[in-house]
Order: sequence, then structure tokens, then C-alpha cells
Amino acid sequence: MLIAQEKRRTNIAEYVLYMWQVEDVIRAYHFDIELIDKNIISQFDKPDHIKKEIKNWYANLILMMHEEYIKEKGHLKFIKDITNDLNDLHIELLTKKKDAKYTELYRYAESNIRDFKNKLQDPALNEIEICLSGLYALLLLRLQKRRIHSETTQAMMTFSYLLAMLSKRYKEQAI
Repeated sequence: MLIAQEKRRTNIAEYVLYMWQVEDVIRAYHFDIELIDKNIISQFDKPDHIKKEIKNWYANLILMMHEEYIKEKGHLKFIKDITNDLNDLHIELLTKKKDAKYTELYRYAESNIRDFKNKLQDPALNEIEICLSGLYALLLLRLQKRRIHSETTQAMMTFSYLLAMLSKRYKEQAI
């Protein structure tokens, strides 16, 4: 909760990636709030009332995941809404606002987005979801201490730069 709040305030793309990770953690602990409390929440060096807030936050996410039928896979609707908002802004920056810096970063990432989309074989994903999925896959590979090819690292850096600029524009738009 605390990390999510900070990421949502500072970098919306990092927030989405963090929330995807939280969803996977909840699944890994079989939606058991007591296991999450014992293994995650209790590790926070925070007062009891903050730990209780964190536990309630996880419990609410668990409830939403049940209600939205995403126990096996998928993402919470409010997270999907954010990714759709990011994609809308992405399109707007490329077409209506014609943001030169953003367009340059997009051109740099474009072929990598196309290549990764072909690997994912999910035509429903928009370009921002593709970038986020690529970075999340990279995170998982790193957590598993798996070998990552330099080409993959370079491609994911183009996604990272694009999403960083998009997050900056998103934050500017919210002000």
C-alpha cells in the first residue's frame, strides 16, 4: 500500500507494474490474507495501525480479484483502466499534440514493440500494455535469476524510456 501510493504519485507506469506484482503475490499466497500478513505485512517496520491499513488494503484487493474473476490470471479493472488511459495519452501525444521528444522515443521503441507483440500473440494488447508486459517479463526473469540476452535488455530499455516519458506526461497532465 505504501509503495503503491508512492509509485502512483511519482510514476504511473511503475505503479502499474507494481500492482501487477501485487496481484501475482496474492495469487502465490493463494488469496490467504493471514499468509500475506505473516510473510509480507509483518516485515514492514511500521506502527500497528499502519500494518492494519496495509492488511485491509490487501484484503480489499483479494476481494476485488474474487469479484472480478481474476484468480488465475488477468488484472484488476482499475489497473486496466489506467493502462487504457496511458494508451490514450500515448496516441494523443503521437497524433494530436505531436510531442517531438515522445515521438522520437516511440520511433526508437516501435520495432521492439512490434517484435514483442508478435511473441505475445495477443492481438488485443495495445502498445502500452505490450511495453508494460515486456518490462514485467524482464522483472520476472531477473527475480528468477535467469540469463537475459543483451538484445532483450536493449529492447526493454526502449520500452522503459518510452514509459518514463509517458509517465512524465501523464503526471504533467494531472497537475
